[in-house]
Amino acid sequence: MSAQAQVETLQWPGGRKIVLIAAAAYAILWIVLAIHPSDRSAWLLENALVLALLCLLWFIRHQFRFSNAALLLILLFLSLHTLGAHYTYSEVPYDQWWQAQTGHTLNSVFGWERNHYDRLVHFSYGLLLAYPIREFFLRIVEVRGFWAYFLPLDFTLSTSALYELIEWGAAMIFGGDLGMHYLGTQGDIWDAHKDMALAALGALLAMLITAAINARVQRDIAWEWSQRMKKPTAD
Repeated sequence: MSAQAQVETLQWPGGRKIVLIAAAAYAILWIVLAIHPSDRSAWLLENALVLALLCLLWFIRHQFRFSNAALLLILLFLSLHTLGAHYTYSEVPYDQWWQAQTGHTLNSVFGWERNHYDRLVHFSYGLLLAYPIREFFLRIVEVRGFWAYFLPLDFTLSTSALYELIEWGAAMIFGGDLGMHYLGTQGDIWDAHKDMALAALGALLAMLITAAINARVQRDIAWEWSQRMKKPTAD
């Protein structure tokens, strides 16, 4: 059996087709939400990093391939980000959507006084992307054991801090409403700290879930996949 066939067997039947459908759905969502965003300038800023990520994934596709599960997690995170970029993060109308379905606002249920969509996306950054990051470390750095779980958490927290610095720099450069929309603090002086904490919490949960699954099945599926990907093709 070829290495490629082994990789496909290790994932799940029809996984590649599911990823292609999900990618097409994301592309449609992105196009629809790109037509009339709430703030075009803010939308361009929000999508700059997305474009950079997609270009990176495209250029390394022959040298490094994420598993189907990791690709779906990445697409889900990008979908959440796309929604936030369309409305601007501080103005995503989830409260109105919830009220239309239940008759009361979601903020009133939890006693919130601000729009928390940005908090959700920062939490999702850790929860959804820690596993793909782990695959990268397993394949490129070849870490094992404790470090295979700690490094994705560490990377998530460090890149969250880097993103907060980028937000601050952009707000200082552009200023005005554009800077405030991109920064999205909504008057909270601890906004950056809370965002980083939520990203770290999401990554911690992702790694705990991964560790629990690996302990349950008594094997590290991502590690096995990374090793199979490195094998030369042989019939």
